[in-house]
Amino acid sequence: MINCFGSSEKAQDTTSEIIAAGGEEIAVEGDLTKAADAENLVEEATKAFGESIDILMNNAGGIVERKTLDEMDAEFFNYVLQLNITSTFLLTTAVAAKMGEGGSIVNIASQAGRDGGGPGAAAYATSKGAVMTFTRAMAKELGPKGIRVNALCPGMINTTFHHAFTKDEARTNVAIGRPLGREGAPNEVATIISFLASSESSFLSGVNLNANGGLLFS
Repeated sequence: MINCFGSSEKAQDTTSEIIAAGGEEIAVEGDLTKAADAENLVEEATKAFGESIDILMNNAGGIVERKTLDEMDAEFFNYVLQLNITSTFLLTTAVAAKMGEGGSIVNIASQAGRDGGGPGAAAYATSKGAVMTFTRAMAKELGPKGIRVNALCPGMINTTFHHAFTKDEARTNVAIGRPLGREGAPNEVATIISFLASSESSFLSGVNLNANGGLLFS
């Protein structure tokens, strides 16, 4: 089950790829900053695939726009928080009731949650720091049910996020300044998510795992 919001064509492309590879998949549109839409996503998932949910990957979110403190107002700041942390809270709440022993929740945080982010990313970095803290809290709360909760903190990955919001010069400087000397690739992030979601990481919980090519350690 995948969620989309304003990108139904891309969601259908993803659905087609998964089905072509032998999987089963449906896409449901919804705004995950709204509790009703998060609950509907879970309801549709259980209708299609059964009452028990084994894996949740919280990936809704974004930077929206780079704004400095004097450019932001409360409405913008709160919107970014809603997009990144409230969406994670709402879907986790809806899914946790359907998840039991062996369940795995993987949240997408960010290197920005550790270091405060780049120019104009204060709201985004704050929201991703909240995702990291929420991950730790849920690892404690849901652990007795046998549910693991971890997060991934990507650094600069070669995706549309940075195509839209980061200047090429800044990307180059960051890439050459890290030990591995390059940006990350989406498939490298996907591999780590797959590991965190699987039983191969069965003794990891409450982890905010870095994936930044050695730029930032924790």
